[in-house]
Amino acid sequence: MAHKSKTQRAKASAARAARKEARAAEELAKEQKPEVEAAVETPKKRFFGRKKEEQSNKAAATATKSEKKESAPAKKKKKRFLSNVRSEMKRVTWPTKQDVLRWSVVVVCSLLFFGIVVAVLDNLIITPVLVGISGLGA
Repeated sequence: MAHKSKTQRAKASAARAARKEARAAEELAKEQKPEVEAAVETPKKRFFGRKKEEQSNKAAATATKSEKKESAPAKKKKKRFLSNVRSEMKRVTWPTKQDVLRWSVVVVCSLLFFGIVVAVLDNLIITPVLVGISGLGA
């Protein structure tokens, strides 16, 4: 199982804290509301809890974003790409020196093992069988 980076753990922790605060705020609001206001109907939500208005607002926002992106010059796009690459490289969980050494030893040992197995099969088993079949050994 892969380990999460410090950034991923921090984001998850912040998200949990935000959800906890939201729940606490909802409970506080429920306690403070009189029962008469609770009887008022709230508008029904559509699929996945989104209201129709929220969906139209979101569509309008994405349309304006796409128009802005198209007008950005190529140099800005390259700079944005490189800055995104740099930020992603900061999020990478790099192996420690000890991990690199350990896995390098594992790779070298497995190469030696399988090299020896192939050499034994080739020289001690396959070659004599082929010589015997061809009749050169007689």
